[in-house]
Amino acid sequence: MGGWAIAVHGGAGVDPNLSPERQEEAKRLLTRCLQIGINALRSKSLSAVDVVEIVVRELESDPLFNSGRGSALTAKGTVEMEASIMDGSKRRCGAVSGVSTVKNPISLARLVMDKSPHSYLAFGGAEEFARQQGVEVVANEYFITEENVEMLKLAKQANAILFDYRIPTAVPSLETCSASAGATPLTDTPLQLMNGLPISVYVPETVGCVVVDSEGRCAAGTSTGGLMNKMSGRIGDSPLIGAGTYACNICSVSCTGEGEAIIRGTLARDVAAVMEYKGLKLQEAVDWVVNNRLDGGQAGMIAVSSEGEVAYGFNSNAMFRGSATEDGFMEVGIWESN
Repeated sequence: MGGWAIAVHGGAGVDPNLSPERQEEAKRLLTRCLQIGINALRSKSLSAVDVVEIVVRELESDPLFNSGRGSALTAKGTVEMEASIMDGSKRRCGAVSGVSTVKNPISLARLVMDKSPHSYLAFGGAEEFARQQGVEVVANEYFITEENVEMLKLAKQANAILFDYRIPTAVPSLETCSASAGATPLTDTPLQLMNGLPISVYVPETVGCVVVDSEGRCAAGTSTGGLMNKMSGRIGDSPLIGAGTYACNICSVSCTGEGEAIIRGTLARDVAAVMEYKGLKLQEAVDWVVNNRLDGGQAGMIAVSSEGEVAYGFNSNAMFRGSATEDGFMEVGIWESN
């Protein structure tokens, strides 16, 4: 047994012009969340799935990344959050989608796993279950920041889905966005495709955590607000077990990026599958999946193994990430070379 290990992420893909101040703010948040997980793992009083929940709750409660407070807004200006959690030691899972008043969606996903006969609840049913369980609920306005309201206005003006809705310098011009309607673009900004349809900016933000505890139990959790200006009712990869989140007896994985591509590639499950069926080590498995299963999409992932290894991979330009292991290793980075 290699001891405990933990990794966290705050999304794959980063604006190259992101200010140093914003980069440091992100690193501080990732470091704080890592330290919460490290302290819990050192205490040996909590299981891997417990640690995943408390770390993701911390990420959801900070508006910096796109989950919980600070979630992206739908085209209607509302919040529809989603999250999932999985306990690899028993291959149990819980997930929620379309949550609009639950302060910490990851904890509701945990309750679906522990307190319901189901694995996945959505929209009105998830909200009703939350109230039955007595979880903390708040008005939808709690999740909506002034920054997000402004970015939704820009997205609507551009008639676009914005992946990175926090970086004003990354917002495309209206002329560029008009290219999706067949007009000649007036700038050189390239368009990305989602399910074959043009979008304007590709830099997603989602949060996740993967943990293996000192007993070799693996767990994973992922939480997001989705895409700015998304269609109401859209469900991404984050709550889908095997796509955005997966854990079993040999590893756990949390993904981030273009949800539609992650869903098509069953990205998180494939890491475990190539370890099981091809005999790859954790980092080899992550690299193989990123290189072979995205079909042109852009995404990233973090992973830990039951042997105490940590790994990450992405094919976007960067990924907010951090990891630590029982032997004293700790790293927080954004870019390829940190």
